[in-house]
Amino acid sequence: MSHEPTIVLVHGAFADGSSWNGVVERLLQGGHHVVAPANPLRGVAADSAYIASYISQIDGPTILVGHSYGGAVISNAASAAKNVLGLVFVAAFAPENGETLGGVEANSKDSVLNSALVQRLYPTGKDGETAPEFIVEPAKFHDAFASDLPETQSAVMAATQRPAAAAAFTEASGPPAWKTIPSWTVVAVGDRAAGADVIRSMAQRAGAKTVEIKGSHVVMVSQPQAVTDVILEALQAVAKPVAGAGVRNKA
Repeated sequence: MSHEPTIVLVHGAFADGSSWNGVVERLLQGGHHVVAPANPLRGVAADSAYIASYISQIDGPTILVGHSYGGAVISNAASAAKNVLGLVFVAAFAPENGETLGGVEANSKDSVLNSALVQRLYPTGKDGETAPEFIVEPAKFHDAFASDLPETQSAVMAATQRPAAAAAFTEASGPPAWKTIPSWTVVAVGDRAAGADVIRSMAQRAGAKTVEIKGSHVVMVSQPQAVTDVILEALQAVAKPVAGAGVRNKA
């Protein structure tokens, strides 16, 4: 009784599940199972544990799709979950064990994100303690994050962005699932947030099948069909062995 994998779309920092709306619409129209859970954006360890728990409660196999920081989350979460068949990184980080995203970003020639961030504080829930979190300065959001979207659309995204805790960028990543699970990467050639250079080099290191698409960091918003096509390619590739297992056993 094998059914088609559920496609789990995990958003990144300074965004929410609605950033996947165009992709979700297309996947639903194709009759696919798809969910876009809320990523807490409180730190690599906590967020990965949350998403791993979410995935583990899905009946049947899954494909994880991460955008931006969500790539680090799915790579860590898939190491803890047992039902992940494939990983798709959409302008997304695929960190190595022990890497921090802040450290990786420091070497990017394409990224301008650091100069666009504003620090805030949030309560941790421990005796009035606070910790730093970041937002993208709304005036810089279009240029750094969503330059191929109309200004009015990027302004809405800037207004509704979710802050990311500093721990998302300073906590070390754990053992990466991309070493054992087939992976695909969408490189957005105009990515000035994560940096096209960083995403490209991480994809090469991971041995991911890579597709380059003209677009900004939010390529899944500006080019939803192209991103959906890569997800469907991954779905087809990983779902085939499950469907064909019985045939091979008879040989």
